[in-house]
Amino acid sequence: MLASQQTRTMELTPRQIVAELDKYIVGQDDAKRSVAVAVRNRWRRQRVDDAMRKEISPKNIMMIGPTGVGKTEIARRLAALTGAPFIKVEATKYTEVGYYGRDVESMVRELVENALGIVRTAERGNVKDEAIRRANERLIDMLLPPVSHKVSKKQQEEDSEEDEESGEINAAQLSDDELVKENRHSRNRDKIQKMLEKGLMENRTVSIVSETRSIPMIMSNMPGMDAMESDLQEMFEKITPKSRTKREVTVKEARAFLVEQESDRLLNKEKIQSAAVELAENLGIIFIDEIDKIVASEKQHGADVSRQGVQRDLLPIVEGTTIQTKYGYVKTDHVLFIAAGAFHRSNPSDLMPELQGRFPIRVELQDLTKEDFIRILTEPDGSLTKQYQALMHTEGIDLLFKPDAVDALAGYAYATNQRMQNIGARRLYTIMERLLEELSFDAPDINKKKVVVDAKYVKERIDDVCKDEDLSKFIL
Repeated sequence: MLASQQTRTMELTPRQIVAELDKYIVGQDDAKRSVAVAVRNRWRRQRVDDAMRKEISPKNIMMIGPTGVGKTEIARRLAALTGAPFIKVEATKYTEVGYYGRDVESMVRELVENALGIVRTAERGNVKDEAIRRANERLIDMLLPPVSHKVSKKQQEEDSEEDEESGEINAAQLSDDELVKENRHSRNRDKIQKMLEKGLMENRTVSIVSETRSIPMIMSNMPGMDAMESDLQEMFEKITPKSRTKREVTVKEARAFLVEQESDRLLNKEKIQSAAVELAENLGIIFIDEIDKIVASEKQHGADVSRQGVQRDLLPIVEGTTIQTKYGYVKTDHVLFIAAGAFHRSNPSDLMPELQGRFPIRVELQDLTKEDFIRILTEPDGSLTKQYQALMHTEGIDLLFKPDAVDALAGYAYATNQRMQNIGARRLYTIMERLLEELSFDAPDINKKKVVVDAKYVKERIDDVCKDEDLSKFIL
């Protein structure tokens, strides 16, 4: 199963990975190349002999750069590209063991849960045809219940033990009338089956029974309680009585529900859990954002003590250790870690030397220029201008951005970042929202079906705000 997962997700070459990232992220070529090589090395490692495979460890990456330049976006897009187990966590949500909060081991448990979802989805695909066949059989039974036959006590005693256990009725036991009914019922089943295959009964209603459990939520942030919470949750799932609800749905809705039920019955949970652990160990990627926020200041008091402790707790996880999860023990020796931080008030050298050594590849992301902002507004598949055009199209408005308008927007974003706090591409969100606020509000009521945004349009709505320092602090 692991091999098939690798074939599906890891066969992109570094150049192809960078090309895919270029569709959504402007610039930052060094960072893209580093993550592309790291991902490809996972694929390469799986193809060397076993003895060498154990020796090859992932080269963890640290991305350094101001906020809003694409660090998190690279990780998010990478996750969608690879399809491998991937989680993004914020370093600030963890605390040192012994303090109130989550411990760092929980990130590995989250990774395994992610891997479990990937493996389960793949296995559902493997059993889909059989699940659909079984679901259709159940649908036929709902639409045309089986014929009940009365069998005398004497006849029941004459049945063999095998027939008695299986509940089968021998044709010889049936009267002529019952045989006619049985044949008619069989013909009707064939007709319904053909109608179902042709999609002629999708709107017919049937009754289905769904089962739910009322499971209490366990909210505890006690140190080391993550694993115990999941165990308690699982225990409650077993002992809590099921609540059965009967409802009327269409055949189309019932089929989806029944296919899901039958898929769950066909899945081998132990096999899936074992494959998920193996997948997480060999192909897992953990992105640790805001790592600069766990740098302790010189004043060792309050939360700073815990921050230093989080770094110490991260050391064995990143270097390679064994973590106990509800699905078994997970080794982190070959999990790829990518860390990112702005390091505005600190430097990577302020991290513990041991932790620095766990991230041998350093990539510095560059500040965005005006030209970068122009490309961000126009080139990516989901650029802001395209997003607003799609939103206005729902109101029947054709929104057009002229090149001089894009140039003006990029100029305002770059200038504001230079004059105030540099928040990178996020500055475009505030400027675009300010620019189109009036149009977004009036869109349902205006008769004008085409709106052209040019440099004059931008200047009228943005210029005064950018010039007013006090106002721009709140809006931009």
